[in-house]
Amino acid sequence: MHARLVRSAAVAVAVTATLTWAPAASAQPSEPTPSASAVPAETPAPDAGSVEITAKDTAGDVLPGATLLLLDSTGQEAGRGKTDSLGKLTFPGLAPGVYRLKETASGSPLHEVVADQDVIVTPGATTRLLITDPFKAAKVLLHAKDDKSGKLLPGATVNIGTGDSTLLTLTTGSKGTASGELPVSSRKTQFWVKEIKAPAGYDLYEPSKTFRAGPGVPVTVTVTNAQTATTPPPPQKPTDRATDKPSPSKPGKDGDVSVPSASGTPTADKTAASTAAPAPAGSLAHTGADAAPWLIGSAGVLIAAGGGALIAARRRRTDNSTDDGSSES
Repeated sequence: MHARLVRSAAVAVAVTATLTWAPAASAQPSEPTPSASAVPAETPAPDAGSVEITAKDTAGDVLPGATLLLLDSTGQEAGRGKTDSLGKLTFPGLAPGVYRLKETASGSPLHEVVADQDVIVTPGATTRLLITDPFKAAKVLLHAKDDKSGKLLPGATVNIGTGDSTLLTLTTGSKGTASGELPVSSRKTQFWVKEIKAPAGYDLYEPSKTFRAGPGVPVTVTVTNAQTATTPPPPQKPTDRATDKPSPSKPGKDGDVSVPSASGTPTADKTAASTAAPAPAGSLAHTGADAAPWLIGSAGVLIAAGGGALIAARRRRTDNSTDDGSSES
């Protein structure tokens, strides 16, 4: 019986030793493993910061749908998104440093995007940034016209502005038109136009006109000009000075040229000057003094012709007498 008790005690000790060893072996995996320690990486680091952006236009209205891109110092993309209905967008969990913000789309057909800008992220803080998108410029087409015919006129110069500021100066070209762009600060901005130089031969258009223009929308502005009135020159008083225009002479003095009658036949009062050659075309009429050499020459020709005719007549008489005497004998 004593031997049985010894055997039972030995079995109990062996079982106890086995039960005691097993928990010691199973306790080893309770130490942290690499896979368990990687889970907290999804939460931001204690020193991370964020950027909150609000997009508006120059009139103060929020701009939903603006697309923004955030780049880190190495040029890598750190965030991208669009503004919500309140015009806001937040980039959370950013490491401290300097970032570059780019607006790639304004989300509106009336607005332009802003230029790129730097953003500084500080540890554990939110950097708030307001971006203001400008309106697109208004497109202006200038016409200068004749106030009666509507003909387009070149050379008209106008100033266009708002308030006390001149924003644009335009001069119409050879086709009577000019174009340019006007910066606008609202969806409908009022401008004035003033002509400062009129086209050649026209009066200056004095009134100042006003018009409204919207962003990105073309608008036509017209100025009209009246032709400068021309006054006839005052009538000249008669003077005693001789004119340069040729005029026919009246008969009466020696050497004057006779005036043809209305029927085209010369008048009865002819003078010796009527035999003189006519004056060349385009020359001035000859006065009596200028015709004297012609008259003297003509008189000499007439005298010589008369003397010749008289000598010829006497010779004919002498020949006739001789012939008669010969026939009688």
